Amino acid sequence: MTAARLVRATLLTGSAGLVAVGLASIVLTREADAQASRPIAAVVVNPTPAFEVPEPMRFDPATETSRWASVRHEAPVVAAPSATSAVVAHLDARTPEGTANVVLVGRYHRDRTGQLWRRILGAGEDFAGGWAWVTSEALGAGGVSHARLIIDRRALTATLERSGRVRFRAPIGVGAPETPTPAGRFYIRNTLTRYASPRYGPVAFGTSAQSTATEWPGGGFIGIHGTNRPELLPGRVSHGCIRMANHDIVRLARQLRAGTPVVIL
Repeated sequence: MTAARLVRATLLTGSAGLVAVGLASIVLTREADAQASRPIAAVVVNPTPAFEVPEPMRFDPATETSRWASVRHEAPVVAAPSATSAVVAHLDARTPEGTANVVLVGRYHRDRTGQLWRRILGAGEDFAGGWAWVTSEALGAGGVSHARLIIDRRALTATLERSGRVRFRAPIGVGAPETPTPAGRFYIRNTLTRYASPRYGPVAFGTSAQSTATEWPGGGFIGIHGTNRPELLPGRVSHGCIRMANHDIVRLARQLRAGTPVVIL
């Protein structure tokens, strides 16, 4: 406190006021000295973090979240995230049906040269061994799926689950013993109405599963479609494709989207 303020305080409050002001000045000065002598870590108590890492979530197959991406341009697919790795497949921007191609995507990896790679699951027999890698720039926009379609070849049912809850179930036809529907993890590539007919029903889905015996017009891939022979369902009656009654495929079409994983048991 300056001398002028002390004089003013004395005139206004008298000697008692001067004593109180003086004591307050001493306390403030001591606190300021103590604060200045503290290390910075002691002065900044419980700072608000700029970024907090949440607790890891446990993986639950019943509620798994899958990501998919469109294919921006043609690109080689390699076994490992490296430019020197063996090419195991080739990624096309369009499907055999002429629609935009999509793939399931996993984690990223940046190699020593700075190249960013993305782990993917694509379509066809080249991906029968599982996931492979493609450069990140070969992929475009995509999305997230909280659903999966389960094809049970023993129970002859198709079940759509979303966030762990059953949203759809229907009896199906699958491949005959000599032309079986392949087992594995696949996904929906497209929704099609161009094949609407008594044979394929009002709507169909193209999958990433492939079989050379299938009658699917897209080049040997497994389709999910309707039929004009619902009396054959459930049964093992096809060349590999998955058939269901027309009213069921229409119900499914209201919920099923490209990029949804398909598990064939």
